[in-house]
Amino acid sequence: MAKVITFGELMLRLQPYNYERFVQCDHVEFTFGGGEANVAVSLANYGVDVAFVTKLPAHAIGQAAVNSLRRYGVDTTKIVRGGDRVGIYFNEKGASQRGSVCIYDRAHSAIQDAAPSDFDWDKIFDGAEWFHFTGITPALGPNVVQMCVDACKAAKARGIKISCDLNYRGKLWTRAEANKAMTELAQYIDVCISNEEDAKDVFGIEAEATDIYGGTLNHEGYKSVAKQLADKFGFEKVAITLRESHSAFDNGWSAMLYDVASDEYCFSKKYDLHIVDRVGGGDSFGGGLIYSLLNGKTTQQAVEFAVAASALKHSIGGDYNMVTVPEVEKLAGGDGSGRIQR
Repeated sequence: MAKVITFGELMLRLQPYNYERFVQCDHVEFTFGGGEANVAVSLANYGVDVAFVTKLPAHAIGQAAVNSLRRYGVDTTKIVRGGDRVGIYFNEKGASQRGSVCIYDRAHSAIQDAAPSDFDWDKIFDGAEWFHFTGITPALGPNVVQMCVDACKAAKARGIKISCDLNYRGKLWTRAEANKAMTELAQYIDVCISNEEDAKDVFGIEAEATDIYGGTLNHEGYKSVAKQLADKFGFEKVAITLRESHSAFDNGWSAMLYDVASDEYCFSKKYDLHIVDRVGGGDSFGGGLIYSLLNGKTTQQAVEFAVAASALKHSIGGDYNMVTVPEVEKLAGGDGSGRIQR
């Protein structure tokens, strides 16, 4: 039985080689990824018993998607098979001052066309301790919003902790649609994960005196955002990732974790990243945070582990974070030299 359940869409990722643009490439890399699946892989690599739930076609591409999770130890037995399409996203990696570009081709994917009755949440949650989803999943349609509501109600009835990364995607739904759906779902969430923009886009809550493009972050502003979110929805913890974007290659990366019970705001150390692939960076933070909280780490330890895990992900191509607990703890402990190990 899986200790952690994650639910969302697993997509085919098609990407030009190196840093080519879509209009110039004549061949692409073929991998898989998706917010909640990325979290599941992180947790599996940390030794956590985790299952990913979705709906995928029974054809060969659907099976390849399933296999991409199985190879890392994610439990795929709860995946529903059916439908016609695996959702696709095309990713053009940015370089220097040119930002990355993501184009979705997700209409009528198996999970988008799924029915709430496809998922028996009482059976899925048998033996589970934690449930994770993101704001990307309900953005797929009203039927998927209902699936998320059903899942949250079933998890809450069993006393299962629920975490959610707000992950607003303007290409999938409007701010008004996101606000309506996420306001309903937020009443069930225990641990909310956000970033510099999501709280503003979804709930209209923003940090003051902050310029994410100029590299200026106001810690007091983020403390205010976290408290407003917690006060509004009753969250137990609020995590906010803090990205200072200097270029497509170079970012400052840190985070804050607010624990409501102790009224404690903990900021992590900041990492100066030279990015190989930023896709999945937030998901790797979520995986690190869930692992930390499941294992009883303090608020400060939890945010340090989660940020270190995410910093390492930025050095790895593809959606999935291929790191171990000792590697994360080494970086969180202060060894970020990158020296060869032999």
